[in-house]
Amino acid sequence: MQTQDIISKETYLKLMGKVPRARCELLNLPDLQFFKWCDRQFGVNRGVFNTIDNWFYENGIVNVYCRRILLLEFLKFSLEEGLWQGESKFIKFGHGGLATKLNEFTGIRKQT
Repeated sequence: MQTQDIISKETYLKLMGKVPRARCELLNLPDLQFFKWCDRQFGVNRGVFNTIDNWFYENGIVNVYCRRILLLEFLKFSLEEGLWQGESKFIKFGHGGLATKLNEFTGIRKQT
């Protein structure tokens, strides 16, 4: 699979251009440190974090750096959708909600 399988080339290039130099250090952290940062910023638990990362990998984003950019953008998108309330420790997607939000984020429509 290629990147274009889940996002357009234009969207991919736009996301790559959004990475400020200061964030480059964040994207290059070891996995556990990167996860902990995401947990503090977005309230994501390890299982959801791994599922999101794996979903992007299985859908053609094999480069770790690119996956992390998309993962951060997805978590930001999820916050904007109101999925993390201050009273809850973790972001909540609900049963089947994570896949639905990932599809919505990437523009993939589930075929029936």
